[in-house]
Amino acid sequence: MNYKHLNLGDVYAEISIYNTSNSACEYHLILQIENLKLNFEQQLEKLHEAYLHIKGDELNGASSIFKRYFLSDAANQADILKEKLNNIDAKACSVIEQPPLNGSKVALWVYLMSDVKTTKTNSGLYSIKHGSYEHLWLYNANNKASNSEYQTRLIFNEYTMQLLQEECSLANNCVRTWLFVQDVDNNYAGVVKARNEVFFTQGLTPETHFITSTGIAGRCKKREVKVNFDAYAVKGIANSQVKYLYAKTHLNPTYEYGVSFERGSVIEYGDRKHIFISGTASINNKGEIVHPNDIKQQVQRMWDNVEALLAETEATFNDMGQFLIYLRDTGDYQVVKEMFEERFPDTPKVILLAPVCRPGWLVEMECMGVKQHKSDYPNF
Repeated sequence: MNYKHLNLGDVYAEISIYNTSNSACEYHLILQIENLKLNFEQQLEKLHEAYLHIKGDELNGASSIFKRYFLSDAANQADILKEKLNNIDAKACSVIEQPPLNGSKVALWVYLMSDVKTTKTNSGLYSIKHGSYEHLWLYNANNKASNSEYQTRLIFNEYTMQLLQEECSLANNCVRTWLFVQDVDNNYAGVVKARNEVFFTQGLTPETHFITSTGIAGRCKKREVKVNFDAYAVKGIANSQVKYLYAKTHLNPTYEYGVSFERGSVIEYGDRKHIFISGTASINNKGEIVHPNDIKQQVQRMWDNVEALLAETEATFNDMGQFLIYLRDTGDYQVVKEMFEERFPDTPKVILLAPVCRPGWLVEMECMGVKQHKSDYPNF
C-alpha cells in the first residue's frame, strides 16, 4: 500500500493507493476540514471541491464505490447535505452523525476503484461489477418501528429479501455490516437480540460463521430511528474464498458473550485479498475489558488485537487502506490523535465521537485493507 497526503488549504486529504497494472486499482480517501471557522455549508463546499480535484487529478478519474459522511449534527445538516449531493456523484452514500473530533462539522471517507461499472439494482442495492464478481452495497437502511429490536429485525429481513432478489444470501455473500445505534448504551441490547435471532434463521451460527461487523453509536436525522445500517456483499464468491480471523491468543469468539459477529474476515481473489477488521477494542480472550479507565493502555491493547488478527492472514498494518477510530470521551482526543500520528503517520484515518457498545471501552477502531495474493480463484 502506498500513501499520499495533500494540504489543500481548508482541507487536509489522506490517500491510500493500491496500484496494479492489469486489474482494478483501489483507493481510500479521507478528507477533513482544517479551517474550523467555516460554517457547515462552506465546509461541505470545500470538502466537495477537494474530492473532485483529487478524484480527477490524483486518482485518474476512479469511480466512487462507497462514501460515508460523518456529521456533527445530523438533525440540522442532513437536508443541506442531501441537496448538495444532487450536484456530485452521490452513488452509495452513507450519512451518519458521528462528530469528527478535530472540531469540524463534517468529514468524508471515500472508497474508490478504477475500471468498474456502477449501477443501482432493482432491489435497491448499489452494484459495482468487475471481472467475475458483483459488489453490492446497502447504505442508510432504517425504519421507524417502536424500538431498536424491532427496527433491527425489519432491517435484516428487508436486506435478506434484497439479497435474495440478487440471487445472494446473508450466509453466502454478505461480507461486512455496520450498525449505527442511537443511544447505544440503552439500545444496543435490542440490536443484539434481533441480530442473533435473524442470523439463526439464516444459518449463521457458532458452528458455521457470522459476519464481520461494527456496532457503534451513531444517528441519522430522524429522531425516531434508533438503528441505521450499511452493508457490503459480493456476488460470485465461493464459500472457500472467505476466511475468518480469530486471534484466539488475544480475543475470544463473540458468541461467548452473547453477540454474533466475526472479528475479521478475508476474501481471497486470484490476484489479491481483501481484509476486513471489525470494530475492535481493548478486550482479552475471556471477553473482559482490559485496562479500564486508561486510554493509552486501551489503545495499545486494541492495536495488539488488530495486529494479531492481521497476522492470521499474513498481513500487517502496512496493508491497511484506512482507520476509523471511535472515542467515547472527547477529552481523550488529543492523546489518541498523537498516538496514531506517531505510529501511523501515513495511513488515512479519522477520529470520531462515537461511544462503543460497552461503557468501559474508551476506544475502538476498524479498518479495511488489500494485499497482493495469488490463488486459483478468478481475479478480482
